Amino acid sequence: MKTKGALIWEFNQPWAIEEIEIGDPHKGEVKVQMEASGMCHSDHHLVTGGIPMAGFPVLGGHEGAGIVTEVGEGVEDLAPGDHVVLSFIPSCGKCPSCQAGLRNLCDLGMYLLGGASVSDGSFRIQARGQNVYPMTLLGTFSPYMVVHQSSVVKIDPSIPFEVACLVGCGVTTGYGSATHTAQIRPGQDVAVVGLGGVGISALQGAVNSGARFIFAIDPVEWKREQALKFGATHVYATVEEAAGAIAEITAGGMAKKTIVTVGEVNGDDVDLWMGITAKAGTVVLTAMGSLLDNKVTLNLSMLTLLQKNLQGSLFGGANPHYDIPQLLSMYKAGKLNLDDMVTRQYRLEQINDGYRDMLEGRNIRGIIRYTDADR
Repeated sequence: MKTKGALIWEFNQPWAIEEIEIGDPHKGEVKVQMEASGMCHSDHHLVTGGIPMAGFPVLGGHEGAGIVTEVGEGVEDLAPGDHVVLSFIPSCGKCPSCQAGLRNLCDLGMYLLGGASVSDGSFRIQARGQNVYPMTLLGTFSPYMVVHQSSVVKIDPSIPFEVACLVGCGVTTGYGSATHTAQIRPGQDVAVVGLGGVGISALQGAVNSGARFIFAIDPVEWKREQALKFGATHVYATVEEAAGAIAEITAGGMAKKTIVTVGEVNGDDVDLWMGITAKAGTVVLTAMGSLLDNKVTLNLSMLTLLQKNLQGSLFGGANPHYDIPQLLSMYKAGKLNLDDMVTRQYRLEQINDGYRDMLEGRNIRGIIRYTDADR
């Protein structure tokens, strides 16, 4: 079928809305009519080259929710009409990683930047007669997609699509960074560095985990104001500003857990984050930097002498097929605020405006909301 999508053809160029052609689902695949897509910072890394796909053009988008319209041979537990969220990490449930309980590290993840379907190695999307490389084999910046069933999670149909799409990446990543990776315990003090969609989700995870003080850090004043509404107890513009205050408030104990969710990691900042972290505490590095950046400033003696931990976190350590419905059930019960995370809604044609708003600090999360006019 012919539809349209937001493509990039080379680094550091605006998103271009162009006609694309999407094939029918093969064995193990489903076709989804997209209803909403989150605009995550990771897709901006495609533009800058921080996340290099295997080729161009790239179809962006990896946070999405929609309705199944067609299923391929062998697909179980999914049917036309089902409401679904697309998990940006597939979860097959069978590989060694999945069997070990690390479903966020499913071995199918090795194919995410290659562009070819995991079902048979072929390409599902073309533009201008060329193969298209969809972000994490999804490409939610299009009104339709064909995707492997391992990336599709059935959800409660009463959940609004504009909030459901957020748990495909940002909310699950941030919330899980607090609850799964950091394993925050009641009474612990927590710092969250970076207050976009992932950071606000981590903040909510800290609140629900029973944190005592939650120190939220971001240079944008409006985001700091929002953080207070979501449960932060103290806010600061910079880590340097926060350091002395955290020391005073905690009587020198510092933050037991520091969760880093900035838009782009700079290796020179790692020691700053470690500096606001307690003895035997943990810095959870959820944010992404360039895959080509391997320089880090870190005082190794203090790492050893104070027995601190530096821990990476992918997708919040989540099991997508369990955690995505679970988080949405919390939303429905009023225990997780997703509505106020959606700052603005855009049409697909406004995608460059949306990313400009994100980079200039005007959004917690912007989303693309599809209508019949897009199809």
